[in-house]
Amino acid sequence: MDIQLQELIEKIKKDGIESASEEAARIKSAAESDAKRIIDAANKEAADIVSKGKADAERTEKAGIAAVEQASRNLILAFKTEIEGLLSKIIARETSKAYDGEVLKSVIPEVVRKWSQEKGGLNVILGESQLKTLEEWSKSALSTEISRGVELKAGKNLAGGFRIGEKDGSAYYDFSAESVAELLSGYVNPRLAETLKSAAKGI
Repeated sequence: MDIQLQELIEKIKKDGIESASEEAARIKSAAESDAKRIIDAANKEAADIVSKGKADAERTEKAGIAAVEQASRNLILAFKTEIEGLLSKIIARETSKAYDGEVLKSVIPEVVRKWSQEKGGLNVILGESQLKTLEEWSKSALSTEISRGVELKAGKNLAGGFRIGEKDGSAYYDFSAESVAELLSGYVNPRLAETLKSAAKGI
């Protein structure tokens, strides 16, 4: 009887140890699985944070570069506009100066004679101050043309130079300082724009 009891106790111990060992192994395996899952999730989250941080940094850098480029373009355009305006003023001023009395005395007779051969009644439009200066001169220098119907008149908005045209207004030539200055500015400004573009490429 004692032997059977002893064997029973030994069997209970053995079964209990095996069961405990199996439970411990199961718990250990589950814990290891949970730990791996937590570490993998943490690593993925860390990788996502790093990737998002890099993307945000790249976006910020690109936006900064784009803002600097736009500001540079705006600055160049503003500078170009300022220089063009300044050049236009200089050209207008110097063109007006170039149309002094002596130049007009040389140019007007040639133009009037050439055109009056084909057209009878012509108007020569001058600035008010220049008309006063040239009025006496024109009576002798253009006497033949005046007798054919050529007439000198004042134009209120003429800073220099002259306009010549048919009395009915059907055709005219504009030799005013403003018109010549505009033509010159139209040539100079595109050249200036190309120069600025070329210079900007080297910045």
